[in-house]
Amino acid sequence: MTITQAEPSGAAEQAAEPVSTAGVTILAIADSDSYVKWGATLLGQVPDDWQRSLIVLASPVMPSGEQLAAALNGTAETIGAPPILDLSALAVRIATLKPDVVLLSVRGPLVKVVVRAIVGASEVRPVIVSGLPGISIPATKRAISHRAQVDFFVLHSRREVREFEALAERMGIDMPFGLATLPFLPRQAQPQKTQGRNQNGEVIFAAQAKVPAEKADRLALLGWLAESARRHPYLRVVVKVRAARGEQQTHAERYDYADLMDELQPRAPHNLVVAGGAMSDHLAGAAGLITVSSTAAIEAIALSIPVIIVKDFGVSAELINTVFEGSGLLGNCGDLVEGRFRHPEAEWLDDNYFHGAEQNDWLRRVDELVAVRATGDFPLKALRHGAFGGVVRRAWDRKRALGRFDRSWSGMVALMLGTPVRYALMVARGVRSRRARTRLANVETVGEQ
Repeated sequence: MTITQAEPSGAAEQAAEPVSTAGVTILAIADSDSYVKWGATLLGQVPDDWQRSLIVLASPVMPSGEQLAAALNGTAETIGAPPILDLSALAVRIATLKPDVVLLSVRGPLVKVVVRAIVGASEVRPVIVSGLPGISIPATKRAISHRAQVDFFVLHSRREVREFEALAERMGIDMPFGLATLPFLPRQAQPQKTQGRNQNGEVIFAAQAKVPAEKADRLALLGWLAESARRHPYLRVVVKVRAARGEQQTHAERYDYADLMDELQPRAPHNLVVAGGAMSDHLAGAAGLITVSSTAAIEAIALSIPVIIVKDFGVSAELINTVFEGSGLLGNCGDLVEGRFRHPEAEWLDDNYFHGAEQNDWLRRVDELVAVRATGDFPLKALRHGAFGGVVRRAWDRKRALGRFDRSWSGMVALMLGTPVRYALMVARGVRSRRARTRLANVETVGEQ
């Protein structure tokens, strides 16, 4: 296998900077497997004298037992087995525990629903922290607007903080952003110029639910991986998936790789396999990692494992891979088949996830918010978008986010009333958009004349 390299630099040590407030109680609330992993590992960065706990909120995307075990790999000993609670039981837990800080490690649409439950169950509401569990470039309006009521937003690179701050300012939303090392990177991580940790180990393809989205593209990827496996029969090529058939994940997946394997022509070689489990376990014996845009690439870089970011489907916001421009990791299907892996460019690292640990400020700034909370002057920020509709809108939000796990009559009624209204609004927006495009086309035509 050929490995091309660039000299990397920068540190990925995880060191929580000292904070002044002792005995803080922090509760993480998670929903899907990727958010469980992020929430659990971020708790690992808090000081030892903080009391930390994790719960999983019952929702349509909550992980199976196997997914939960994989997500908690490396953190279960310090956090323990998290209980699975519905929204009403969560409110009871908040009222009983009275946490100083709540970390909302949940999907965007669920954030405002859980914020309402927290505030309703708290005499003195906790500091509310949220964030995103992986690569967050490009910054999106939706990520910010969903979390507009939280007190602090955690990000994982200097570039992410810079882009989110600029976008929030353009949106007119007052949102403090802070920096943390991506929490599930190995603690000893220090990318080095190496030949890879295991030249004869597995080649890992980190699959994603959303990208590429089309069946033909996913079949093409499998075909390239199969050809690479044929050309390197001494290597095991693993399609590492987040969910087995019937399991849920953060994003819905239309075309399952295990099902698509049956459609390969010619048939897949014996050394191309589909497997689940913890990514850290697979990377422990990896010769290289392939992906379109998975955060697993950052984990591999931290372990000095060479990477290929497949660019055949494009480099775009939709594919979540623009962050890798300038990294030196982008490659095509020929690189994939031949195993031409590479390490990142040194200048890319510091701005993208491998800043020095001394630059992390999230714990210090959360500690400052805990001190402000203690003064009693700690109002909840107003919801800027999605507040219209009062009680019915709140019931609609809850039912949409929790599905069958919201058993309230108000949720059922709101869903019946809101669905046709939402459809009508979508149609109206579509009509307005088409009219605007028509007017623009007419103006351009007149200008050409």
